[in-house]
Amino acid sequence: MKAVVLAAGEGERLAPLTETRPKPMLPAANRPILSYVFDALVAADVEEIHVVIGYERDHIRDQFGNSYAGTPIKYVTQEKQLGSGHALLQAREQVEGPFLVLNGDQIVAPEMVQDVVDAYESDQPFGAIGAIEHEDIARYGSVEIEGGEVTAVYEGMAGNGHRQLNAGIYAVDDRIFDAIEETPREEGEFSLPATFQYLVDDADVGSIHAVQTEGLWVDATYAWDLLTVAERLLHEEWIEADGHEDGVWLADSAQVHESAVLQGPVAIGADAVIGPNAVVGPYASLGRNVTIGANATVRRSVLDVDTRVGPNSSLLDVVAGRAVDIGAGVIAPSGPADIPVAGNVIEGQEVGAVLADRATVGGGVSFDSGTIVGTAAALGVGAHISGRVLRGTEVVR
Repeated sequence: MKAVVLAAGEGERLAPLTETRPKPMLPAANRPILSYVFDALVAADVEEIHVVIGYERDHIRDQFGNSYAGTPIKYVTQEKQLGSGHALLQAREQVEGPFLVLNGDQIVAPEMVQDVVDAYESDQPFGAIGAIEHEDIARYGSVEIEGGEVTAVYEGMAGNGHRQLNAGIYAVDDRIFDAIEETPREEGEFSLPATFQYLVDDADVGSIHAVQTEGLWVDATYAWDLLTVAERLLHEEWIEADGHEDGVWLADSAQVHESAVLQGPVAIGADAVIGPNAVVGPYASLGRNVTIGANATVRRSVLDVDTRVGPNSSLLDVVAGRAVDIGAGVIAPSGPADIPVAGNVIEGQEVGAVLADRATVGGGVSFDSGTIVGTAAALGVGAHISGRVLRGTEVVR
């Protein structure tokens, strides 16, 4: 089989981290979400990966190039984001016969992908959908199942039958493209789940097989969800690093001062530098070229590539994007916060701060729990920051 990966969306609810890059390129522990999707496809022996790109597309091309672990990658572009079905339509000229479709912004276990492949090859229905039991099904799409077949497909919580989470793993053939075009649009968009519901309602199509599978499935809806994603990956030991000992994944090129303390589980990326008496972990993930200053403390945080933390700073439950510069003596404590996102207020979130790419934080800055800082914002020395700081804003004491 070939595979189509849908990676064109923006990820609006993950702003401000997605102000400069697409959701599939956000950090899951110490590497991009999309790399885990590619891992699962390579493990399933797909012969070619077609990636549908759109929003901030160059980040994906530049990171992955034309192959991944020896598997060719080809790109097609969705110029306007008009839904998941519309994204898949862009690959129409690239695939024929049976092929896989995966979301590029959700991490799935390789065995789940293989289960869907096997079910499709053995049963040959119109298509197969991977489904799993999940404790938080209300946040995601679901499928209703009866006798091993899909009887309904929902975008969210609905229905009265046996529902399982729609894992976003599909095996279909090229008939899916005509079905997408025949499906009525929803608010001007082509929705892939809506197409599957359209097919379920069409008695002439044949069955859509529900592949009930098990394995790690992780998604980030909001920026602070990346903390949970990293925690799950560390717990499952899905970390890419040269060495691993006692819950510490440490790249060979990382430099850790002899007086620094790494409390596992923790992942330290290539060329990271950890200074004297610094404490990192547990559940901390540092990307490539991250620097932690002397006497700094970083716990349950995700720091993306090229981020710097000054001496004597204390970060708890912090998500920092690329090239964030955090000065000396900065304090970001965790606590419950009600955070407005895309017109809604998400209540009771345990988070320290979210700092978007290229934000600069002056020495002695302190944050209220749940503070969100936009891209390239500049926070002056000694300022106390709360709420939301917009992109490019300068804050002075």
